[in-house]
Amino acid sequence: MRARTRRFPWASPYWPDGVERQAPERNLGVDYDSDWSRRYPARLVRAVLLDNVTRPLAHVVASPEVRGAEMLELVTAPVIFVANHASHVDTGLLLSVLPRRFRHRAVVAAAADYFFDRRWKAHLWALGLGAIPIERHKVNRRSADTAAGLLEEGWNLIIFPEGGRSPDGWFQEFRGGAAYLARRTGRPVVPVHMEGTRRILGKDRGLLRRQPTRITFGTPLSPVEGEDARRFGARIETTIATMADEGRSDWWAARRRAAAGTTPSPRGPDAAAWRRAWALGPDPRDADTVDEGRWAVSDL
Repeated sequence: MRARTRRFPWASPYWPDGVERQAPERNLGVDYDSDWSRRYPARLVRAVLLDNVTRPLAHVVASPEVRGAEMLELVTAPVIFVANHASHVDTGLLLSVLPRRFRHRAVVAAAADYFFDRRWKAHLWALGLGAIPIERHKVNRRSADTAAGLLEEGWNLIIFPEGGRSPDGWFQEFRGGAAYLARRTGRPVVPVHMEGTRRILGKDRGLLRRQPTRITFGTPLSPVEGEDARRFGARIETTIATMADEGRSDWWAARRRAAAGTTPSPRGPDAAAWRRAWALGPDPRDADTVDEGRWAVSDL
């Protein structure tokens, strides 16, 4: 006796050949709706995770030294935190050292094509870090409107203007999203320099290792009259470059070079990979390396 062919609802319904099928709506990438992650139940879960898992773990793995924390007393939330980006640990580490009034009311601009390309990943990062999808390869009005709307609602924004992790420790070109949002919303930018995170888990390093880090908060910045987003973005990048130079030398020498316009390029020399690695040099706080090969104006 032949088995009967299974019919709907136990099998897919019949679709007439002459009717065009519409692609299923995925609601991922830049179209992912992260509103649920900012409602009270999700915020409560995220606060518990940040305070009881992320912070203790970050302090064990990264031993962060925080400088310039007093700068955060100069601003009233919401603000835009703009930081260099060298590791996947950057976001959790930065959140872990922020004061509670910023940490528990923060969203993170995350690459829509990387963190929101699968539903489970989108749910995970939206819940765990308060991530929102941002288009990093082109201008996207929806991304800009979402970020601006959240700032206007009182949410602090963490953004990595390089658009992705540095492949070798040097800065990549800063994009103008943070400067544009600051001009649009009138909210100040707090520049942040993160040092040492690449040695924990860099893009070119597959194994997690313990490494001391330094997070420096700079003087809050706002666009001045007549300063467009492009010029303001360049000033943000220059400020973080000066902070990086200060971390490699000292405050006075870095400020003298900044005043003279001779701050070493944070993007490194235009040379082969080995030359760029040599010019970057070791972290001066890493006891396992010899203190040589640091940034030098003459080298770059």
